[in-house]
Amino acid sequence: MSHLRIAVLNAAHQDKNTTRNFRRELDASLAEFDATDGTVPDGFDYDGAVVTGSRSSVYWDDDWMRPVKEWVGEAIDRGVPFLGVCWGHQLLADVLGGTVADMGVYEVGYSEIEHTGESRLFDGIDEIFTAFTSHSDAVTELPSGAEPLAENEYSNHGFRKDRVFGVQFHPEYDSKTARELVHRKDLSDERLESILAEITPENYQQSCEAKLVFDNFLEFVREVRAGDVASGAESHDAVTRASGSD
Repeated sequence: MSHLRIAVLNAAHQDKNTTRNFRRELDASLAEFDATDGTVPDGFDYDGAVVTGSRSSVYWDDDWMRPVKEWVGEAIDRGVPFLGVCWGHQLLADVLGGTVADMGVYEVGYSEIEHTGESRLFDGIDEIFTAFTSHSDAVTELPSGAEPLAENEYSNHGFRKDRVFGVQFHPEYDSKTARELVHRKDLSDERLESILAEITPENYQQSCEAKLVFDNFLEFVREVRAGDVASGAESHDAVTRASGSD
């Protein structure tokens, strides 16, 4: 079976950790695009797409976001499966008609999250799991018809609408990424020390369960591709039969 072709819209403002993390976690042929300079794929010939986190807010009127939102919207309309992480989760919700707003608080560090209901995205993940989080914006209103998948006391942490999935937490983070991010933030000395103390091998290992969302998403993409190929073959056979009956 050929490798899946996945477009990665990297909105992390050239943070090398993001490229490394997603290349490690996504077992697919990746085409990466620097979304922060407005670069998007020329077309839609991909099996799926992933949108990363960002230091920006979805509701900012930055020029680079317009082509990104336009491409994402058309790709969704064409049936391309999507996974959004953190900012990507918020962007997908925004494009689909949901609402993203400032929470008025900053969730950062290893958090407990509960996934609700049955969702293939969380196959193999405990109902209450640990993941690294870093966000002050949140999806405050899901798109119409979207199913909530995960939450904690801060916000929604996951949703699905048709072929689109989003997660607010960071399943891709390793300890190096977590430490460097925390040092960049404007935190009090006390809070900085407290969060850094959480970034231990034990907590990282516990959070690795959440990485299954990548495997589960890619398995979903494979099923979509197989279904689309089968549907196309059936359509071709129907046309051939109709032509032969003339």
